[in-house]
Amino acid sequence: MTSAEKAKSEPLIDLQRLVVSVRRRRRLWLATALLGLIAGGLVAMFLPSPPTAVAQILVIHPDDSPTDSGTLMRTDVAVLQTTKIANEALKKLNSTQAPEEFLKDYEGLGLTNNVLQLTVKGKSKDEALARAQAISDAFITEYIARNQAAAAATQKALLDQRNQAQNELTTIESGIVTEEAKGRNANPAQLERFYSRRAELNSKISDYDGRAQEAGIGTPKVAAGTQIVDAPRILPRSLLKTLATDAGIGLALGLLAGLALAAVTSVVKDRPVLRREISRHLGASVIAQLPKPPRFLRASRAAARRKRVAATLVRAVRKEGGSVSVLDLGARTVTAALAVDMARELAEKGPVSLVDDLPKANLRELAGDGPIQVLDRGDAPSAGKERRIGVGSIEPGTAWTDLEFLGEEAILVVRTGHANTEWLHTVARQLADRRIPILGVVVVDPDPRDHTDGTLWDGLHTALRGRGSALPEPLPVPARPVARARPVVPERMPMPERKVVPERVARPAPKPVEMFPDEDAPVRRLSRVAPVETDAERTVERVLEPPREKKSARRRPPTPYKRPEDHDNADQPTKRFSPVSPDNAEAL
Repeated sequence: MTSAEKAKSEPLIDLQRLVVSVRRRRRLWLATALLGLIAGGLVAMFLPSPPTAVAQILVIHPDDSPTDSGTLMRTDVAVLQTTKIANEALKKLNSTQAPEEFLKDYEGLGLTNNVLQLTVKGKSKDEALARAQAISDAFITEYIARNQAAAAATQKALLDQRNQAQNELTTIESGIVTEEAKGRNANPAQLERFYSRRAELNSKISDYDGRAQEAGIGTPKVAAGTQIVDAPRILPRSLLKTLATDAGIGLALGLLAGLALAAVTSVVKDRPVLRREISRHLGASVIAQLPKPPRFLRASRAAARRKRVAATLVRAVRKEGGSVSVLDLGARTVTAALAVDMARELAEKGPVSLVDDLPKANLRELAGDGPIQVLDRGDAPSAGKERRIGVGSIEPGTAWTDLEFLGEEAILVVRTGHANTEWLHTVARQLADRRIPILGVVVVDPDPRDHTDGTLWDGLHTALRGRGSALPEPLPVPARPVARARPVVPERMPMPERKVVPERVARPAPKPVEMFPDEDAPVRRLSRVAPVETDAERTVERVLEPPREKKSARRRPPTPYKRPEDHDNADQPTKRFSPVSPDNAEAL
């Protein structure tokens, strides 16, 4: 896969890189989680929740049925949280608070189809209890009045229907009187119709009267049953429970905020943290890695590991009398110590000097008194087979033209997550412009779970190819003269030697076998058995005999098919063969 294809196939957000970046910023999200925990505890201690009163109301529905799914109770809860109920409760409390603001201090919950729970908050316990009682009374009063109003409306409608029927009955009575006054001229059919209609109207009027009386009674069951079954009381509050709840909520919110902030910053800053990305952006392979320098413990282990890496880098620098630069990017302490370890390894083979161009590194103190000579950037160039190790920086603000005087080749010491992608590209481009090949990259403080490959397989400025461009070209080897080829004469194949075949000795004829012991029966004699020849004899005879001409084998003409009617004995029955005996053996 080419570099262009890799760039096209790269996702917009690398999940592996995002996870590693968030894990490296664990101090950030752990700090935000701790702050959330502390903030939640402080809120629970210094801003306690106001006192809360609870009351339960039994609501009797006139149209209640066992198949109700809670619709009536949800309607009651919605009515409870209206400004009408809030206004009536405020009037009983003699409060000037706005009903809209008062609605935020209480809420209703339907426990069952007929039990309503009311939760009210107040500045004090007495105020919470008073509010709960006022709201409960206002709701019960409004509920009973609403049912009574519905009953009164039903009674009025029934009475109106009765009055209409009464008026119609009066008209029917007058028609009956008029028709009866005619005497013999009265229409019997008309009278019959008037009588039936009068009876129907009388029935309706009596029905309307009864239903109107029942509606006038109202809903005494609703009025008597709707009441407060659990008087307002203050909910008990535990400070420890409140503290734990608020602290847990603060911890969760702080942790989520920290993780989100770490993820967003890792995407926005675009700082490579994987070896694969660092090697790709710098154009050089990762040849070693070092952990983060410890502050208190495990210093000896870190020093031993750094010396092993220094020995690896020394083996990579093979040119005698040459110079190499160790350039720092975010790991100044590790870079200085690594350069000193490399100088000590090279001091065992010859003179070595360090060129100090790394600010705040104190190379002289690290080198100490020994064979290693620490020079400044403007000192005299190296002479003879002296090896020089230049120690510099490639941080923003670096003088790129001075890197040529530090070394002919470069080793980059890069701390993961320190520089963004744009700056890594700048470093690679500037070193390529100065024709300084990069031997490799030493990654400092890598992620312990980073198993990506930091080796480049293409590109002209990788470690091995960069070093190969600096080596002298090999001298041409003169070609040897090529001798003229002689004609190849095919060798004659030697004729196989003829072997003397021993004369065959005639074997005595075998005694004929008689099939039947009978003397009168003819005797059938068997033919002589030919002697058995060996493979060697067959081979010799095959060589000595001249080749024989192949005879074309005659093909027999196909036997014509003879139909059953062509046979003379086709109509005769099939004969059964008798068993073989000495008498019929000769015939067989």
